[in-house]
Parts: sequence; C-alpha cells; structure tokens
Amino acid sequence: MRISVSSDMDEPVARSLVAALRERGHEVRPHGALRPDGDPQWAVCSEAAAREVADGTADQAVVCCWTGTGASIAANKVPGVRAALCTDAYTADGARRWNDANVLALSLRLTSEPLLTEILDAWFAGAPSTDAEDRQNVDRLRLLDHGKARM
Repeated sequence: MRISVSSDMDEPVARSLVAALRERGHEVRPHGALRPDGDPQWAVCSEAAAREVADGTADQAVVCCWTGTGASIAANKVPGVRAALCTDAYTADGARRWNDANVLALSLRLTSEPLLTEILDAWFAGAPSTDAEDRQNVDRLRLLDHGKARM
C-alpha cells in the first residue's frame, strides 16, 4: 500500500511511524519534517499528504502534529479525505469501520511507540462497514465534500 506520511516535527514517534510502515511492507511517501526539502508547517504538510490520498497517488495517509488536531483539520479540508484523530486502538478501529477513514491523524505528544503499534494494528485490521446506515453516513460526507448536502 502507498501511504503518505507527514509530520511538522522530526520527532522519535514520527521516525518510528515511518519505520513501522516500511516494516509492514508499505511504500512510504514522506512530507514535512520527514524529508530534507519538505515544508514542516503542519497545515502545509498535512494538506500535501491528504491531497495524495484524494488524487489517488496514495492509498492512505498518516498526518502528525504535536496534538494531532491541526493535522486532522488541515487534512479534512481536502475533498475526499476523511481524517480521524486517533489516540487509541479502539478509536482507530472505529474510524476505519464506521467512518471509512482514509487518513489517520496522530498526536506526537500523546503517542508512545507501544501505543503506535496498537493503533496501527487496529487501523490496518479494520475495514469499512457494509452496514447500510454506516454507508449512508459516508455517502453524506461525499455530498458535503461537493457542497451538495443540505438539511
């Protein structure tokens, strides 16, 4: 799987994330502080990773900043992206299952290496729900992306 990864800081957990993804056999596409010429601003690098998901050059993305909040907000501004800030494995599983999330947002401050492993295990084991109500909600998000959803 091609996975875009962004971080606004070159922190140990960000480096561990890249290594863990590669160990799992994924092709990593780094952004921000994870590449020598990258713009480390969280809004810029998170958008860059999210755009690769939206345009199909990446299958998924993981975006990181100190709290994870800014990275998730920036990623979610890109139409077609459903970024979820996950601080535990249960949330990561639910984000994949119920929300069909295609971008994982992580906090560099809160995510330890053991927790990172748990979150990644849950994220990659999760699959989008086929439940009609769950699919309707995700379809609604697609309408919102195009400004077509109205009450």
